[in-house]
Amino acid sequence: MFAVIRTGGKQYRVAAEDLLKVDKIEGDPGAIVQFGEVLVVGGDNVALGAPTVSGASVAAEVLEQGRGPKIIAFKKRRRKNSRRKRGHRQEFTLLRVTEILTDGAKPSKPAGARRKARSAAAGGESASPEPVGPAAAADADPGAGTG
Repeated sequence: MFAVIRTGGKQYRVAAEDLLKVDKIEGDPGAIVQFGEVLVVGGDNVALGAPTVSGASVAAEVLEQGRGPKIIAFKKRRRKNSRRKRGHRQEFTLLRVTEILTDGAKPSKPAGARRKARSAAAGGESASPEPVGPAAAADADPGAGTG
């Protein structure tokens, strides 16, 4: 199943689990954003919008907020001692499409659920919140480091 969405004045063809780099939208990493401007929903039955498909939306997880490479705009007018140099870095948001929703459904995964599940499977969350390492051992026994 795929969908065509519009955001930032551009149109994108997306499917579930696609990575997408769009113009900056609000949202912290791990948050779920929802796009309501769905122009086409395809698959077994194709639904074309006029201009949008009613009740359809696309849910995506924000992976990163970043800035693109620096673009230099240099203008020079010959023989007139006129030069102008400007730089610009376009801000973007990196998204992972989680699901394509129809009939006014809500996203099934809450914000940050995917990251928590992934870190728990990798053993990222420890049961004890106490620090571990040589600095922690010195802090635990104040007389251990003197001698």
